[in-house]
Amino acid sequence: MADLAPVLSALNAESGDLDAMVSGLSHAGWDTATPAAGWTIADQIAHLAWTDDLALLAATDPAGFSAQLRHASTHTNGSAIEGSAIEGSDIEGSDIDGYVDRAARARAAQPRPTLLAGWRSGRGALADALTALPHGAKLPWFGPPMGATSMATARLMETWAHGQDVADALGVERAPTDRLRHVAHLGVRTRDFAHRVNRRTPPSEPVLVELDAPSGEMWTWGPHEATQWVRGPALDFCLLVTQRRHRGDLAVVASGAEADAWLDIAQAFAGPPGTGRSAGQFAGGGTG
Repeated sequence: MADLAPVLSALNAESGDLDAMVSGLSHAGWDTATPAAGWTIADQIAHLAWTDDLALLAATDPAGFSAQLRHASTHTNGSAIEGSAIEGSDIEGSDIDGYVDRAARARAAQPRPTLLAGWRSGRGALADALTALPHGAKLPWFGPPMGATSMATARLMETWAHGQDVADALGVERAPTDRLRHVAHLGVRTRDFAHRVNRRTPPSEPVLVELDAPSGEMWTWGPHEATQWVRGPALDFCLLVTQRRHRGDLAVVASGAEADAWLDIAQAFAGPPGTGRSAGQFAGGGTG
């Protein structure tokens, strides 16, 4: 498992890049539609801010978080709360999309300077709270408790993914960085989760994942002798597992029936199966 400090550093840098994209927007710019159906740029930032605040509550006031969890449970028509798709978790996916969407839209209704300031202060407070946690401490969450590093990794993945939506909405092409390693790691570790959330039995065979990093390095997960493998650019793999691009538009390839089937349903984020994006929706796709 990665140390907390480099993950928090990557999260801070990723948040800063997204902040730079939105900080100069006009009011109309904040209302720009993103590829996520029904979500504006304001909704995207509001969702990140709301989730940061909830994670902060889990880190600093577990009892208060439990009360919020009970409140959420009563606003999801009796369905179970989703687990977070985090490293090492035995996750059962379920649906609280309506609850999350309502919370994000309420935050998005704030004046834009208030929304931006709240996101900035919340993410900073969360980083401080995660740093202050005792070694080995677990945070309560929507599913199994998680450690500080896993929480930071999940926040990094979500920040990068929502940042992609904002970049797409604004027509900005982001240069990939080696921060993607954390996103890719989560994408690999959620292989079983992606199967369970799609009501499939997780595969029994191990998979070798080999990704070309932006720096030119090769990142690998899994045994080298595995007969099931996935290969491609790290950027494309991250776009795939966050469902920000259609598989057909990406240069990620698989060998073996189980590896190939995984790429059709790969999902690093929590909740029910995502709708993803349409083939050819974005000119150029990823690097493929």
